Amino acid sequence: MSTTTEAATWPRVEATLNHDGTAEVSIGGTLHPIAASSVDEARVQVVSLVASKATQLGRPLRAITRGPDGEWPLIIHGDGTVTADSAADARPRSRSAEPVAEAAPVPAPTPAPPAATEVVDAEPVVQATAAPDDTPAPASAPRGWVRSAEDQAAAAAAAPQTRRERRESFLTVEQTEEPATEGLRGILSRVGFRMAPSEAERAMRECVRLVSQHWPGPRTTAIVNGKGGASKTPTTAFLAAVFARYGGAGVVTHDNNQTRGTLGWRTEQGPHDATFLELLPEVDRLLGTAAQSADLAHFVHHQTQDKYDVLRSQPMILADEQRLGVAQFDAIHAVLRKYYRLIFMDSGNDESDSLWLRMVENADRLVVATTTRGDIAEAGALLLEALADRDERSAALARNAVVVVNQAKKDGSMAEAEQVAAAFRPLAREAVAIPYDPAMVEGTLRYGSLRTETQRAWLAAAAAVARGL
Repeated sequence: MSTTTEAATWPRVEATLNHDGTAEVSIGGTLHPIAASSVDEARVQVVSLVASKATQLGRPLRAITRGPDGEWPLIIHGDGTVTADSAADARPRSRSAEPVAEAAPVPAPTPAPPAATEVVDAEPVVQATAAPDDTPAPASAPRGWVRSAEDQAAAAAAAPQTRRERRESFLTVEQTEEPATEGLRGILSRVGFRMAPSEAERAMRECVRLVSQHWPGPRTTAIVNGKGGASKTPTTAFLAAVFARYGGAGVVTHDNNQTRGTLGWRTEQGPHDATFLELLPEVDRLLGTAAQSADLAHFVHHQTQDKYDVLRSQPMILADEQRLGVAQFDAIHAVLRKYYRLIFMDSGNDESDSLWLRMVENADRLVVATTTRGDIAEAGALLLEALADRDERSAALARNAVVVVNQAKKDGSMAEAEQVAAAFRPLAREAVAIPYDPAMVEGTLRYGSLRTETQRAWLAAAAAVARGL
């Protein structure tokens, strides 16, 4: 086994296996392609690769594997031992959903002459071992993965390898872990003693890596809850701030609210007072080939500290004076998709509004914002359940949603927020708790004004969103 028994979360290890035996392993962001003749052989090569890294680091590694049999969290040791990671949830896939070759009928033996009073029809006999098992494997027993060091060694020795497969590529660059920068370990590193970072610092670095990524094509995230006071606007602003601060430009928030949206009130105003109402007449020009990204500065409000832009609604006039239709929403969204890589949409409370429905239809990711208040949390849960029953696409959004639980009460505890988040986890992919912070209550929303622990909580929430993009 590895020299340290505690499994590490850094570097992040993810493996994706395909039916044809090909696979891709990401270790700390470095990709390692695998080409095997079957899924079983690919598993052996994945374990060998990760075990080699675990040996180098002197500790077992946590890994997430995805393949034809589902998603399995594992702990892989340097000697090849693989165990299930009980700290994460497995997502097994029923074997009945996998391609299963039909069993060939075996000719029945010549039957003995039946008794005079009984007639027996001979039927083909199907091999019992060929019947598929329709029962999903329990989450604690990942099919084909859990093994001892001896089993892995025997499988690796039996796996056929070409000369190219045996040779380690010169192009694989190993990632060297940077020394600690925080706490006592960080102090010692700065005075000349190179110290490895703590698990908490490694987890934070992994969050930073996730939110710093750039994805091909624009991504739209809708922040929703049918109740007012659910912290939708702070959630929109701080998620955008994290992605823009760490990942760079190309992040915008859109106040998709026809009934006095407050995103403009809670964010920094630019040198104008433009809203989406001023943008709409310019849509055709902005979508034309002669338009430039700098032209949008006439309509959006740049956040000078948090580095994202805001497209405001107009809360100073009645809702019926700025009522938009689906075509106008699509036009605005087309402009934002052309000029921005990440779009975060704040929303109103009317789930029957055409703009709200169109936003959900165009969303790549759903974030349910809530507080610890019972009625607001219940509204968020009911929304997820309603979407799950609506149609296939809405059900996928609900299943992969992230829930952000804000502790809005000054005297409320983080444990209370964690308890609400835990109650949401069966309904969504991830749920993250945010502690109370006076900088979130009123005034301009700025990430730098938050307490350190609140900043890290928002970083974790943004990383949860990034995992679904």
